[in-house]
Parts: sequence; structure tokens; C-alpha cells
Amino acid sequence: MIRTTTAPSNFILLLLCTFVLAGCVTTPGREDVSGSTNPGQAAPATVNNAGAAPDSHRLQGSGPEPVETKSAPTTPAASETLRRRPLPAPPAAEIRYDDLWQRIRDGFGLPAVDNKYVRYYQDWYQDRPEFFARMMKRAGRYLYYIVEEVERRGIPMEIALLPAVESAFKPAAYSRAHASGLWQFIPATGRRYGLKQNWWYDGRRDVVAATHAALDYLQFLHAEFDGDWFHALAAYNAGERRIQRAILQNRKRRRPTDYEHLRLKSETRRYVPKLIAIRDIVASPERYGLSLERIPNRPYFAAVAVGSQLDLTVAGKLAGLPDEELRQLNPAFRRWATDPAGPHRILVPVARRQALETGLAALPDRERLRWARYPIKRGDTLGVIARRHGVSVRAIQVSNRLQGSNIRAGDHLIIPLSARAASDRGHADSDLRRGRQGHDPLVHHVRSGDTLWAIARRYDVYVNQLRRWNAIRTNQVLQLGQKILVYQN
Repeated sequence: MIRTTTAPSNFILLLLCTFVLAGCVTTPGREDVSGSTNPGQAAPATVNNAGAAPDSHRLQGSGPEPVETKSAPTTPAASETLRRRPLPAPPAAEIRYDDLWQRIRDGFGLPAVDNKYVRYYQDWYQDRPEFFARMMKRAGRYLYYIVEEVERRGIPMEIALLPAVESAFKPAAYSRAHASGLWQFIPATGRRYGLKQNWWYDGRRDVVAATHAALDYLQFLHAEFDGDWFHALAAYNAGERRIQRAILQNRKRRRPTDYEHLRLKSETRRYVPKLIAIRDIVASPERYGLSLERIPNRPYFAAVAVGSQLDLTVAGKLAGLPDEELRQLNPAFRRWATDPAGPHRILVPVARRQALETGLAALPDRERLRWARYPIKRGDTLGVIARRHGVSVRAIQVSNRLQGSNIRAGDHLIIPLSARAASDRGHADSDLRRGRQGHDPLVHHVRSGDTLWAIARRYDVYVNQLRRWNAIRTNQVLQLGQKILVYQN
């Protein structure tokens, strides 16, 4: 009897317990905040203080997989997949850095290298503290922008220091191989990556455009060489075909194909070690007896849309900037005026942006560019007029929409004085180009086989300079014994 009366009670109690336990089960589609995993599943990745899986920030060009930003998953399996993903590290730009150098250090990701070439360049810079300090002071104008772009692309921060190797951060640097700008593009590679080059403008020296082009090229090379940054950097210096051939040769000989074992020319063999040496010095300048002047972690320059062609002298006056500062930020404009066909923007320090925009809004169109009206006289040629005004024949042709060289006495020509202003200021196409600067000229006597190109190369000047200094026409033939004046520092 007792069993017959208690059995229903036990049954009811069992049902109640079942309902209570059912209410404790995790609801499908909601994440289990306890962090536990089901049997047989991998435990979630350990997260460090920065929010990333350990060492994930050291992977070249890669970072932790981002957390889904979509709505919560609707199945337990999807929820588990989400829980196993490591949380993303906060972008470096969100970390509070006072000094840009520390932001750069935290982004380093290339492996350590210790060889005779690295040590040579460490010693070389250590023995030249003034040179190193000047180079890094120049870098202060451009580094924030470069760092932003490098960081946005997720590539090692050493790449931001590559202009130190290429140009010593001289924005108008020009090499004997005809490479130009901070990133030292040769003409063909510049055009390949969209850098416009004409009489008015050279995109290889455009701080913004060339930075984008260089990083695009480096990322292409990184992919081309299966994620090996040292091969990519060597190819940036020597060309991808040379590095591919060197790798192929080593494979045929069954030798290692890493960068240090490739048979390369001396310049390329030293290229990566030089960057690594600079990286090591920036990482610990005090170790090498050097110091780095603080660079604020904020933009140095801003781009201002100018709408149409503008004389840089006018822009400088409106912005309250000296010519030299404007030139260091806008070395791409070769004639001291923006290109008539664009780009219609110039760079100015952030603090001067508002002044320039306000001044441009009130500037009459007729005052945007300085011109001279020249009456053509009997016997005049475009070459004679161009030399008289210190501009090129092409500048006069473009300004007057002339298809050829025919002009007529009694007509008038418009002479762009901005081009003359560039010449008068010694505005150089590169830091290798020389001007008069108060020095007495050297006198070169033309010998058999001499050409203007050979003379220019011998004295480290430009052919156009020789023509201007000596009033030599483009098609003029040199004569034996002819005196050629050469101005040098």
C-alpha cells in the first residue's frame, strides 16, 4: 500500500526535476559566457594582454582573424566557432603613443639578422651621428603619413624606414640610374605603378602618390616571392627577374635559396642589411650612442585641393610658408607651379591648411599664376626667348598652345614666370643637381667623342643645366675645343 501511494509522488517529483534541469541548458544561439567547451572540441586560444593570440602580431603581414560583426549565430556550432577565435588586437593607431618612434618600434616584424654587413652599417651610422640625426630630422615631415599607410596594410613597420636606405629621406633625390624621389622609382617602374611624369610634374617625387605606389609594388613582390620579405626587398632594389634568376641558380646547384645565400651584386647584397641596421638603431638608439629627436604621433602635413593650376609662390604667401618648406613637401612640381592637367592639390603643414584654403577662396583667377607678355621681335626664336627668360621651349609651347616652333614678329607670347622662379631659386630636380650659387665655373674644353651627356655625367650635373649655362640649343653640335662652363658646389 505504501508503494502504491508513494509511486505517483516519486513520478511527479521526477517530472519536476526534469523541467528544472531543462531550464538550466544553454539556449541555442546564445554564447556560453563561461568559456567552457564541449568534449572533443579544441580549447579557445589563449589571449594575451593586447587582446591577440600570443605572437600573432609578429607574423609578417598577417594579424588575428577579426571577430564577426554580424548578428549572433543561430546555432550552437556557430557559437562555438566564434568562441574559438582569438580576439583581435587593437590597431596600433588606437594605442596612445606620444612619440611616433615608439609606434614604429612596436610594429617591427622582420627577423633579426647578424652578419658582417649589418654590423658594418651599424658602425657606419654610429661613426656619423650628425648625418643620422639630419636624416631622421628630414624624415619627420613624411614618417607619420608613411607609418599610417604601412600600418593600414598590415606589413612590417621596417618598410616605413626604407626611404632612409633609398634616399636618406630626401624627397627630390636623384640617382645615376635615373631613380627619383623618396622611394627612388626609375621612370619605367614609376609609370607601371601609375606615377605621371611630364615637364610640369614628376609623380615619383610626390610624397603621397609615390608612397602608395612603393607599398603597392612591395606587396606585389612579397606575394611574388611567396611571402619572403627579404626576397621582396632585394627585388625592389634589383628587380624581380634578377632575384628570380638567383633563386633558380641556387636551386639548380642544390644550395639554400634564402636571401643570404643568393649570389647578388654588392649593392643588393648590402641592401637588406642596411635596412636591418637602421631598424636596430631605431629600436635601441642609446645602444649605439645615437639619439632620435621626438616626432609627435600626429599628421605633419595636409593636402589642400587648389582646383586649377597655381603658382607655388602664391600658395606660399597665402599659407605663410617659406619657399623651402613648400618645396620639401611638394617636390613633384618641377616648374614651381602645379601641372595644368593636375593633380590639383598641394601639401602644407597641418597648421597652415586653414590659411591657404581661406586665401584661395578669395584669390582672383588672374592672380593664380604669374605670367609675362612678350612681344616677338624680328630674329626671335623660341630657343632665344626661352633662354632670355630662363624657361624651357616646351613651357612656352604649352603656355601658348603652340604645336611647333614657328612664331611671327609682332605677335605676343605668354611666358610662365613660375618656371623662371624655379630656375632663379635653384629649384633642383634632385639634390645632385647643382646651380651657380656664387661659385666660379669650371671650364671644360670639348674633346673628340665628347657629348653633353658625357660631360654632365663627368661633372655630376644635368644636360639641361649645361645647355642653360652655355646657351646651347637642343640640336646644336659641339665643336672641338669649345669651352663648356660647369658650375659646381
